[in-house]
Amino acid sequence: MKLKQLSYAALLCLPVFISCRNNADTLQNFTQYVNPYIGTGGHGHVFLGANVPFGLVQLGPSNIPQTWDWCSGYHISDSTIIGFSHMHLSGTGIGDLGDINLMPAVGETALSRGVAGDYSTGIYSLFRRATEKVRPGYYAVHLDRYNVDVELTATKRTGFHKYTFPASSGAKIIFDLENGQCWDKPVEGYLVQENDTVVSGYRYSTGWARNQRIFFTAVFSKPVKRFVTMSPQKETTDGKTAEKLYGLAFFDTKEREEIYVKVALSPVSIENAKLNMQAELPGWDFEQTVRKADEAWNEELGKIVFSTGDERVKRTFYTALYHTMIAPSEFCDVNNDYRGADGKTYTDAGFKNYTTFSLWDTYRAAHPLMSIIHPEKINDIIHTMLAIYRQQGKLPVWHLMGCETDCMVGNPGIPVVADALLKGFSGFDRELAYEAMRKSALLNERGMGYRKQYGYIPYDLEEEGLSKCMEYAIADWCVAQAAQALGKTTDYQAFLAESKSYAYYFDRATGFMRGRSSAGTFRQPFNPFESVHRDNDYTEGNAWQYTWLVPHDVQGLVELFGSKERFIEKLDSLFIAEGSLGKHASPDISGLIGQYAHGNEPSHHIIYLYPYVGQAWKTADKVREVLSTMYSDTPDGLSGNEDVGQMSAWYILSALGFYQVEPAGGKYIFGSPVADKAVIKVKDGKTFTIVAVNNSAENKYIQNITLNGQSYNKYYIDYKDIAAGGTLEFVMGSRY
Repeated sequence: MKLKQLSYAALLCLPVFISCRNNADTLQNFTQYVNPYIGTGGHGHVFLGANVPFGLVQLGPSNIPQTWDWCSGYHISDSTIIGFSHMHLSGTGIGDLGDINLMPAVGETALSRGVAGDYSTGIYSLFRRATEKVRPGYYAVHLDRYNVDVELTATKRTGFHKYTFPASSGAKIIFDLENGQCWDKPVEGYLVQENDTVVSGYRYSTGWARNQRIFFTAVFSKPVKRFVTMSPQKETTDGKTAEKLYGLAFFDTKEREEIYVKVALSPVSIENAKLNMQAELPGWDFEQTVRKADEAWNEELGKIVFSTGDERVKRTFYTALYHTMIAPSEFCDVNNDYRGADGKTYTDAGFKNYTTFSLWDTYRAAHPLMSIIHPEKINDIIHTMLAIYRQQGKLPVWHLMGCETDCMVGNPGIPVVADALLKGFSGFDRELAYEAMRKSALLNERGMGYRKQYGYIPYDLEEEGLSKCMEYAIADWCVAQAAQALGKTTDYQAFLAESKSYAYYFDRATGFMRGRSSAGTFRQPFNPFESVHRDNDYTEGNAWQYTWLVPHDVQGLVELFGSKERFIEKLDSLFIAEGSLGKHASPDISGLIGQYAHGNEPSHHIIYLYPYVGQAWKTADKVREVLSTMYSDTPDGLSGNEDVGQMSAWYILSALGFYQVEPAGGKYIFGSPVADKAVIKVKDGKTFTIVAVNNSAENKYIQNITLNGQSYNKYYIDYKDIAAGGTLEFVMGSRY
């Protein structure tokens, strides 16, 4: 039972709030430009619902399907809702969470997810998208089956529900602790009625996060007539179950009666969930909470005042900025208690602990963007990573709800820590940070032991060995730069040498990076177009894409080709090469221009390689092409998974006119800005202004640059110059 896609012009015409602070300091209304439907179609996998920036709670609808395009729980093609869960992922390629699912209902319901087309099979309801309203911090929909209006908003740790019921003696609110999303499976649930308005509990589950635990307390605005727990159709007495648990809160309701529910979460305990609610949402003013959520979003979105004459571009830009602030999520209570990577509770930590680190994706652009516009968060991010290092013995790889998933390849936590250190952030123990990077880089896991033995990772000993080794080389370069900054000369030289290990894979005869065996021979047969998902040398890619994965040593890669001319010829070919990826290719290889795959992260830096070899105009051409063809203000407006902000961060930086290619240190390579003007709030209350004079679709080439009124001749700008504030002016033209 699915709805055809409707006209989305109507979906953009949603009410917005003009936010005020202290009734005096009026914030500009940036949320009016956010279209949360962008990325809910295609393979974007974005979250849709109510939340605030970087909050633990993402409160929104979950559909019935549990397949790949429903990793976030929602897809624009679907018209089913099984309930409103408090935790969702956004843009990932694996599904999890969906915890603490609430569903208002009337009459008899089977306690299961259900099968679309047969209401007797589950708790789900159909809905019509015409009744759906969504904007940052607010979600609303009408449930056709139950004739219930639902409105949702949130604080960082508390979801706020408003249900408008019909007249009924069988109205109820269902607590569903069974159904999560995709890989998630319940292990143990607990529900207890504390009094006639309070229900508390927890949900333990396993999945992508193998040992996830979340605690909650829920408070009703109206006393409950009766509360029972069931598992799933049989009534229980102790409130506990090994796997599946539901709770039913019954009410008598009048026509159009409103019942409110506040649900606070904690990674630590029910008691802390209560503390979170008291601190964040002690009252019952739903509209005020919506306004505060809108205000929180406007404050964060206002960190970049982006000016353009194209309203579609403005919507795409601010929605992208919105998407970069769904995660990382605060994974701690208001008193800074949190659950560590070792499963232990840490109380009164001196920092805010975070989770949802999609680092293989986000080290490339999302974290470099964060260092510019969210410098106040960097120390907490690094403190979190160092705590994870102390608790699990290595920096995070892909960390989710206190659990290491070890998803994706390489050591992607290292570039993030090194980048913060090299950019001068000092609110953390820099020696401990270096220790964490060094030790993480020297482990013997995930193919690193083979790399120590052979200098590279042989394909006959480790799957995806080429991609793993090339990512390890990137991380080693980052360790080397950190060692140099800290005066550790011996380590600098050793790790710099290791960062050259990508060269083992380069085949001068073909001009491609190719898998090598333990005997030193290249893999045969060889097809540079072919990709086999998780079963050959390349992680979600092929030889055409991985040949360029040397962002840390572009000059070294040029030298492998033998000359700058051969390098340029091959790079030009990437964007026109046509060939089949094969029937076993990863679906993540998307957004193709030739064999350049913008829908997946290993390609994201490639367009910005041209300025290194003196052909910056080609970067301008390709940046404008990607910005205009791979992004739009429609549900299918992303060319691949959002990947927890990375896809959008590429857009934001590129729209501003630059991109950080080298994985740490802050060298942002110029491209082609689409902003006519952008005012960016940077460190210490300063602003960095970008102006593009004579900017247009035709005038996409940078003619000259001034920085703070002085002529500027580099092809990049350093982070320190951005963070210092000032004005960067591009004069644009049609000639290159």
